[in-house]
Amino acid sequence: MPPKKSDKNEPKTVLLGRPGSSLKVGIVGLPNVGKSTFFNVLSKKGVPAENRPFCTIDPNTADINIPDERFDKLVEIHHPASIVPAQVHICDIAGLVRGASNGEGLGNAFLSNISACDGIIHMVRVFEELEITHVEGELDPIRDLEIIFSELILKDLQIVNGLIDKLTPIVNRGIDKSKKADLEVLVKVKEHLEEGKQIRCCHWNGKEIDYLNTIQLLTAKPAMFLINMSENDFCRQRNKWLKKLKDWIDEQTGEPMIPFSAELESSFLNMSPEEVHAYCEEHKTKSQIHKIINTAYNVINLIHYFTAGPDEVKCWTIQRGTKAPQAAGRIHSDMEKGFICAEVIEWEDFERLKSESACRDEGKQHQHGRTYEVKDGDIIFFKFNAAKGGKK
Repeated sequence: MPPKKSDKNEPKTVLLGRPGSSLKVGIVGLPNVGKSTFFNVLSKKGVPAENRPFCTIDPNTADINIPDERFDKLVEIHHPASIVPAQVHICDIAGLVRGASNGEGLGNAFLSNISACDGIIHMVRVFEELEITHVEGELDPIRDLEIIFSELILKDLQIVNGLIDKLTPIVNRGIDKSKKADLEVLVKVKEHLEEGKQIRCCHWNGKEIDYLNTIQLLTAKPAMFLINMSENDFCRQRNKWLKKLKDWIDEQTGEPMIPFSAELESSFLNMSPEEVHAYCEEHKTKSQIHKIINTAYNVINLIHYFTAGPDEVKCWTIQRGTKAPQAAGRIHSDMEKGFICAEVIEWEDFERLKSESACRDEGKQHQHGRTYEVKDGDIIFFKFNAAKGGKK
């Protein structure tokens, strides 16, 4: 069941995931597309990456630091005793095959592992390599994505149909009138899924999003797409599938697509920084790892603010749209309960004036109350009432 093309003019809403959870992104694709090789590049863990289906069974996981020049500048200025960069949790998930939604291959475990993630990195291969078998017999990355999309939709339909069956008698008997709205959302979701649509690409109001975030459908999870090329094709930025894939992804979801070469990125691990620089200069190319990591972080709607001083420079990861009290709660729940105000220096002002004291002198440190929405890169000092929050 290939997914239907969506209306490009249809409003798209990013679901917010699970606030407060340890947010993570899963690497998803058919077997032998380069997932484990890519994971090894990110994590430097050396997990098996062999030429056989289901080389990965249990998901491999790692916390990956988010590259951020702003964080590096704060560390350089403060010379702190402790540094804590922002991170994203990456999972290398077993390869999916056609029929996974009905338990084929490692289907049930695979889909369960995706369910535990907050975002998806879809990986497809566009490199021809006779020695690396393709589970479908021949190379066709668009067909591969259609298989994955269809399996995720079918699994979501199983979940939604089960919930509809559970809620329908409750609503019909008037046992719990609050469930009527939930049932209406589920019926709408079912209609979209049966049309082959990814739930994240449909229009939802705030109340519907709140409910959808409680059931964590696979097609509701935000995604990005990695196109795994041969080293030669990546350096030339030429491959017959690139434009076709870009058009397909734009039509289906409009989410980010990044061409890269796991083969090349893996070889960089065995080079010195000088050798990597020389190679990139010679071939007029560069590593895509920083771009991929930052895109994965942004895909699941994450930003971070800073606390900075001689003791510690630390990134505090929050979801975009988080208000000041909840951002303070990331440091300690008492700070949210006893929140008074946030003293904020915006990054643009800090970068221009070079220090927190200069920002204060120029009147660029502002006090904000409970409704302030924290911005990416804010440097914040929170004031709170320890008596209201509990022990400091």
